[in-house]
Amino acid sequence: MITRIIIALLISAPVFAQRSKPAVLKTDNFRHYVEYFNNMEDENIAQAIPNAKAWDWMKTNIPLFECPQQNFEEMWYYRWWTLRKHIQQTPVGYTFTEFLVKRNYADKYNLIACAIGHHTYESRWLHDQRYLDDYLHVWYRGNNGKPMAKLHGFSSWTPYALYNRYMVNKDSVYLMDMLPDLEADYAAWEQDRRLPNGLFWQTDVKDGMEESLSGGRRERNMRPTINSYMYGNALAISKMQKMAGNEEKARLFQLKADTMKQLIQKELWNAADTFFETKKQTGELANVREAIGYIPWYFNLPDAGYEAAWKKVTDEKGFLAPFGLTTAERSHPDFRTHGCCKCEWDGAVWPFATSQTMTAMANLMNHYQQNVVNDSVYFRLMELYVESQYYRGRPYIGEYLDEKTGYWLKGDQERSRYYNHSTFNDLVITGLIGLRPRVDDTLEINPLVPAGKWDWFCLDNVLYHGKIITIIWDKEGKKYKKGKGLTILVNGKKVARSEQLQRVTATLK
Repeated sequence: MITRIIIALLISAPVFAQRSKPAVLKTDNFRHYVEYFNNMEDENIAQAIPNAKAWDWMKTNIPLFECPQQNFEEMWYYRWWTLRKHIQQTPVGYTFTEFLVKRNYADKYNLIACAIGHHTYESRWLHDQRYLDDYLHVWYRGNNGKPMAKLHGFSSWTPYALYNRYMVNKDSVYLMDMLPDLEADYAAWEQDRRLPNGLFWQTDVKDGMEESLSGGRRERNMRPTINSYMYGNALAISKMQKMAGNEEKARLFQLKADTMKQLIQKELWNAADTFFETKKQTGELANVREAIGYIPWYFNLPDAGYEAAWKKVTDEKGFLAPFGLTTAERSHPDFRTHGCCKCEWDGAVWPFATSQTMTAMANLMNHYQQNVVNDSVYFRLMELYVESQYYRGRPYIGEYLDEKTGYWLKGDQERSRYYNHSTFNDLVITGLIGLRPRVDDTLEINPLVPAGKWDWFCLDNVLYHGKIITIIWDKEGKKYKKGKGLTILVNGKKVARSEQLQRVTATLK
């Protein structure tokens, strides 16, 4: 059986090596970033790919990005550089860590399940997919063929993330091989966390969001987090079952998703607050707006009519703060009242939540008719996200930060450095530059860069559906000399163009 799977993988896997080079950008033009990152630190912890090999790894694995706003460009390469730090080689395959330092609550190999979805979204753009292939196999089979003991240590949207990864690499063999594991995983969550009313419960800490305003470490509340995750997971498994020819199971999981959607919209929507909120274990809504209320849009869950919730991302009394989006509404009387530096989600800015909210916002702007937010809002929030990822003048990604000062609240603790608990580059690819992953052969590009903001940018060497995608914006046509406007290349060949920054499509075949 194992031999058959390996042969199938070899047969079905596209040959990437001959195509895997940028069409426009020069790789060595960005080497200076890595040299700077290497020299700005003491590398006291090295895993599978140390700093000395970082550039060699990056130039063969990552898409290239160039833009006129230097901090965006620098952060792009910094986040790939830090992601690489978390790759470790174990006896059962490559994995991604969340913390570089050992944590006493982690599973074997220092694994923590909280950010598997983020790791999957970010790493799906690497050219060498062995790292992510191994990582997911380890979580589901690395414990003597069984799931890791702490796979359910935190809520997760892993099946949904894995299907979205499939929309990038089109590796159906790997996806079908994982399907039985994902189906069993869903059943385990149903048995362990589903309530008689159909919703799922979770404690704040097991959502990775301890000390929130709506609950507590031990309160078994019905949260927008786990319920949205389970909706997305059911929807993804339904699509996988259909791919496998299991029509009956496909219908069953579609019904599960439909039920979750109805329950979330009926039970977790607070019409008075116009927001998705936590329902307490006692049955009443928590009556507090938190960033988790945007998670349903991460999965394109809400029907039309709920978009008013997004007004709060541009409201300084809502979630908008000088250094990003807060995790609780700033006007709430209990905002930032839980003290400091013990992982409070009572308002401080967490990149984990920012990643979810920005992914959800890009979905809103691509899949819904609405006039609440626009590309200027999206760009400014991405700009704040970039600006927040500095500490004492140097690029930095940690756990969480003060919303007014930008000070990283655990910045001087070794555990916080290079915290692998969020996405950034996936937001640039799928949101800002607008490559929208799809199952079919339509290449869809919808940039969310406002007109007049950047005169040029280029995203190059993106491995998508086995082809190299290049997205160029050149207002005057002088920077890249490929013509004025928006130009899309596939394996170096022009397939679409527009004079304006707007949605364009092309056929991949």
